[in-house]
Amino acid sequence: MASSSSPLRGTILVTGGAGYIGTHTALQLLQLGFKVCVFDSFQNSFFDAIYSLADVAGPELAKNLLFDYGDLTNKEEVEKTFSRTRFDGVIHFAGLKSVAESIANPLRYFENNLIGSINLFQTMARYNCKKLVFSSSSAVYGQPEKIPCVEDFKLNPLNPYGRTKFFLEEIARDIRKADPEWKMILLRYFNPVGAHESGKLGDDSMSNYRRKEDPRSTLNHLMVNMTQVAVGRFPDLDVYGHDYPTPDGTVIRDYIHVEDLANGHVAALNKLLSDEYTGCTAYNLGTGSGTSVLEMAAAFATACGREIPVRFCPRRLGDAIELYASTEKAETELGWKARYGIGKMCMDHWNWASLNLT
Repeated sequence: MASSSSPLRGTILVTGGAGYIGTHTALQLLQLGFKVCVFDSFQNSFFDAIYSLADVAGPELAKNLLFDYGDLTNKEEVEKTFSRTRFDGVIHFAGLKSVAESIANPLRYFENNLIGSINLFQTMARYNCKKLVFSSSSAVYGQPEKIPCVEDFKLNPLNPYGRTKFFLEEIARDIRKADPEWKMILLRYFNPVGAHESGKLGDDSMSNYRRKEDPRSTLNHLMVNMTQVAVGRFPDLDVYGHDYPTPDGTVIRDYIHVEDLANGHVAALNKLLSDEYTGCTAYNLGTGSGTSVLEMAAAFATACGREIPVRFCPRRLGDAIELYASTEKAETELGWKARYGIGKMCMDHWNWASLNLT
């Protein structure tokens, strides 16, 4: 682990760095000797996450943690951040992420995710900062004709959220074609779950359940809802669709531990910073295997030692039936592979939830 007295490996801007995946990635960057500037507007996160990040990092490494409040849709705020710090690269997490909300309010998603990202790209170009790790999504695949999903599959997102990620991938490729100085990696990750083993970092958006007046507590997320059942706030878990052509009738997803996901971003950044890499390349980050909603609920019940009753509901618009990753490309070219299974994911999540939400 690096210390504050070690030579810095570089300074990285992490947009959306106060969020779930952002905090875990920022921690790994600090531990590896990078200086990190978190840029966040707290639309999907809370400032408490910055304190938690600094706490887990420890006082020495936290000296290399900067924070800038800002919204990417505000050009002046983005400009201000770049004008006072020179960045060696950017990891871009910032964006709205609810499939259901994107269907109900697509314009909000197009404005926030697309315009905000374009503002970021333009500012990066002006300051000659042309190394980008972009947080894409498995949602770009839609419902593929076959699985596992391979990076060269035809992309066909089923909802506005997925389309914003698809559009931004296309924009990134066009930027790279126009200016070969750009080096970009697009990470299509699957379903992040789990938490840091300390119990101090987790999906802080769930903390809004402690703030009952917060309307964001209506977010649909499997882990969020299972947690609410486990602590007695919900009587049962809503399962959307039980008549899919899968072994137990529920949708199948590739769940990945957030620590593995953060490690994948670090692997991508290391590749970007190497002299050998050029281009704009997409990689899947997943485990390479699928787990159904009912299988995940059973694993979580084991982890928390409590029953998770389910209530079957109609199918949800925009949901694919089965989605899991081929990880061969990331393993071969990034030297990255997921380490943890769903048992560890559920145990670490419950450890965090029981310390922070009960």
